[in-house]
Amino acid sequence: MSRAAVFLDAGGVLVDPNWSRVSEALLRHGIAVSAGALAAAEPLAKRALDTPELVRTTSDHTRGWKYFNLVLEQAGIALSDATDRALADLHEYHRRSNLWETVPPGVPEALARLRALGLTLVVASNANGTVRAHFERIGLASAFDLILDSHDVGIEKPDPAFFAHGLRAIGVRAADALHVGDFYSIDVVGARAAGLEAWLLDVAGVNADRDCPRFPSLAAVVDRIEAERSPQRAP
Repeated sequence: MSRAAVFLDAGGVLVDPNWSRVSEALLRHGIAVSAGALAAAEPLAKRALDTPELVRTTSDHTRGWKYFNLVLEQAGIALSDATDRALADLHEYHRRSNLWETVPPGVPEALARLRALGLTLVVASNANGTVRAHFERIGLASAFDLILDSHDVGIEKPDPAFFAHGLRAIGVRAADALHVGDFYSIDVVGARAAGLEAWLLDVAGVNADRDCPRFPSLAAVVDRIEAERSPQRAP
């Protein structure tokens, strides 16, 4: 299989929310919930958001607020003025620095393996204009040939023009590129509309009904790519 480039979503694939920071912000407003409970609730919240109707009628910014409210509800926390105040604090931090600052175990190693295969690597993120500086801060920027931030591009996934912009920038045909994301209605739908193959990172296994390849980790994605590129063995 011909493959020259891999596009990777940022949040949910390369970086996760800093749930410890979220837990601490909530505690400052009198709400006790552990980082672990929030992290466990997050996949269910994402699945609830992952519908064509919601994606069509919202933006990345407005989905972000609904996302955190759903995480809290899935973690058993009632929404209140206190949760609103805590999320406002977190929103301000995210605006300045980007709250998606936890790099999951194995991500740097997986990126190094993709690099070793000679692939062009692209970050493809619906974000707020901070992704490049943020990735430099957490040490991931050097792994990529191009960082696409929807705020800078002026187009959000699932609009196929977002992917087309990236393909032109790196000089790769859509048929030779793969996109890996964590939202079916945003990442898979958008990438397919642009002519890319699309895979879904499904860490918690909540997307078994989706019609695309699913993987529990970025390392598992790289395993598949390496296997595809290995010479066929004789039976």
